[in-house]
Amino acid sequence: MYILIPLNSEDVQDASITKLSDVKIWAQVLLEEGQVREINLNIDKDLFENFSEVLIVMDDNEYVWPFIELGMMVLVAHTQRSIDDIMEAFLFKELNELAY
Repeated sequence: MYILIPLNSEDVQDASITKLSDVKIWAQVLLEEGQVREINLNIDKDLFENFSEVLIVMDDNEYVWPFIELGMMVLVAHTQRSIDDIMEAFLFKELNELAY
């Protein structure tokens, strides 16, 4: 499963999730069998080779309709900020569905 996360920095270790309007780089995380297999970065979310099935945003007020129209599930990481924290919360089903 490919998961798309908007980040504020290209440094994966220090990067945090950011608002869609403030994104500096996109991370596409490949999650297989409960483990992160790879993390790819790209300035343009549309240039990834594989389709992302899930978008993670940082709050319910994000404009996500273009992603929903593509058939992506949108989840909200209210308190998680790093990729590691977000992936752990995803695995333990601690991320919330978007409130419309």
